[in-house]
Amino acid sequence: MGDILFLSHRIPFPPDRGDKIRSHHLLKHLVKEHRVHVGTFGETAADMMAESELAAVAASHCLVKRYKPLPLAGLEAVLTGKPVSLTAFDHARVHDFVLRTLRQHPIEAIVVFSGQMGQYIPDDYRGRVVIDLCDVDSAKFDTYGTKSGARAMIDRREGKMLAREEERLAHRADTTILISDNEAALLLSRMERPELANVTVLGNGIDTVTFDPAKVERHADLDARPGPNLVFTGQMDYPPNIDSALRVMDTLMPRIRAEFPDAVFHCVGRAPVGALTSRDGELGIRVWGEVPDVKPFLQSADIVIAPLILARGIQNKVLEAMAMARPVVLSPEAATGIDAVDGEHFIVAADDEAFVQAVARLETDSAKAGALAKAAREFVIREQGWDAMFAPLNDIVAGPMRSAA
Repeated sequence: MGDILFLSHRIPFPPDRGDKIRSHHLLKHLVKEHRVHVGTFGETAADMMAESELAAVAASHCLVKRYKPLPLAGLEAVLTGKPVSLTAFDHARVHDFVLRTLRQHPIEAIVVFSGQMGQYIPDDYRGRVVIDLCDVDSAKFDTYGTKSGARAMIDRREGKMLAREEERLAHRADTTILISDNEAALLLSRMERPELANVTVLGNGIDTVTFDPAKVERHADLDARPGPNLVFTGQMDYPPNIDSALRVMDTLMPRIRAEFPDAVFHCVGRAPVGALTSRDGELGIRVWGEVPDVKPFLQSADIVIAPLILARGIQNKVLEAMAMARPVVLSPEAATGIDAVDGEHFIVAADDEAFVQAVARLETDSAKAGALAKAAREFVIREQGWDAMFAPLNDIVAGPMRSAA
């Protein structure tokens, strides 16, 4: 097979947030069998410093620092009639790289990671196209749009326009990949012509060698506390994570601390917004922000909590906690796409009362907590490895084009 052009909205290095973890392993899988040319964006200093890692695996690459402010992207979106998500990732250097790569190399397939990058596929490209949407972004904005205010109006517009773009891409692609059966069904249900899309599912995996409790040092600060220590991880400027953390702080922790006065909620992850950092130091609340390594926090957590109200696809934070052999209490939304058994591999809590009761049970029943943690790690080793998740990828990339089928 010829070369592959891989387009990702964020550089797949370092793999330190959900979307970058998936794109990292997707790229790693592709380079095992193909010469891969990569066009991508960086946002942080760490992203740009990772260019050498990208260069080590890519046959050629283009890494562009994404600096366009959201208000400017919004203005461009209104003027051009496009979604804000597309204008925010529209850059002449990436367009030039794509055209130059197609001209200079035998590109037989374009693999696109995330819908923002589908705009770079030339209309006249005749090779195979594979698009990994991961989840249905337009549905997130529809949910945000149910609130009131000017931001909700913008979100409703974005939801409608992204839905059109998702359908356009699904029609354009030879194969469109979603992260779970639920996301695949959701995408098809929102399309006017679902019969024109070829949709398949490749779930998220977990690196159980890296996330191995036997190889991770415990966190001294957490171990010094009486506990229980409840840990929540994630990108803390992401609205669903913000809402989840505030739910724990405002609703769950007062009830948990009424029974366990030494309980502490640890909010761990980069870029926490002011609504979270302002709560750091309150009784039973610790907001850590960005940390060098999340694994010691998981290792020393008595319970990992994931009370997401809005969750799309498969939650890496849940898989990481399970791989680290931690008892996990999570919402039904956070459990979506993980074929584990409630009560055996984790505990699904449908409402606030169920969360409080589950935490209390695990804290008072160490045998149950230990059994849950052990079963969680065994499950992800057996069912959620990246090699198993991406085993069908080579056939998808090398398969026949739909027009030739």
